[in-house]
Amino acid sequence: MLWSLAHGPLSLARGYTRLLDLLVPRLRRSAIRNLELAYPEKSPHERGLIVDQVYASIARMIWTFARFPTITRENISQWIRYEGLEHYLEAKKAGRGVLFATAHLGNWELSAFAHALMTEPMNVVVRPLDHAAADRLVEERRQLSGNRLIGKWDAARPVLRALAQNEAVGILIDQNTTLDEGVFVDFFGTPACANPAFAKIAARTGAAVIPGFALWSEAERRYVLRFYPPVEMTGDATRDTQRLHKILEDVIREDPGQWLWLHRRWKTRPEGEKGIY
Repeated sequence: MLWSLAHGPLSLARGYTRLLDLLVPRLRRSAIRNLELAYPEKSPHERGLIVDQVYASIARMIWTFARFPTITRENISQWIRYEGLEHYLEAKKAGRGVLFATAHLGNWELSAFAHALMTEPMNVVVRPLDHAAADRLVEERRQLSGNRLIGKWDAARPVLRALAQNEAVGILIDQNTTLDEGVFVDFFGTPACANPAFAKIAARTGAAVIPGFALWSEAERRYVLRFYPPVEMTGDATRDTQRLHKILEDVIREDPGQWLWLHRRWKTRPEGEKGIY
């Protein structure tokens, strides 16, 4: 599939994601349920259009991912540009490392890949894929621009080591977590279970926390990697996790069709509460 995408047009990627939509209907059902929670004021037709945009966004992402071997420092500007890079450069001067708070929004694969080419390599916390051969292929692609991967299940020490060396670490903060690991924060008006580990590491290390997302610009026909001003951590893990999710929600609301609504974000419920899905 990657070979065909690397040599075929974007329309081929759209065909793959349409096929995924047809073959795995539970993904659309989950997305529609999520959108019912987040946008109760929208009509079923409007929610359906957002899900269509999500699949289109995924198509752009996998089509770009297939072309990673051909993306270089010389042509990277055709794919993406910065906005707010000064926030990162200023944060690096403090010498305590940078934690990128990012999400399954826009092109999260290209954001880290491009940052390594345009500025410097970074560390990325990843969840290994269940299929070993596919995982090896994906890991190889992710490291082509010089980035270093940190496995999600044993990430604490490598993350602390990287920050101590004043390096940057990117972590996806938008996924559902289990009741024993998470805290509940308000996310689109519904309690969502989120992992407070990001906030705890930030408070412990004093690393700068910078939200960053690569969003598609239809006007420019390329992505914009936007870094936001550093978010001050209070040391209260629940409060800080809530603040990060409020920032994420605000960014998603600007262009909801670029977030991965297919994920069952509100799966974990407080004790005694009925399941959402």
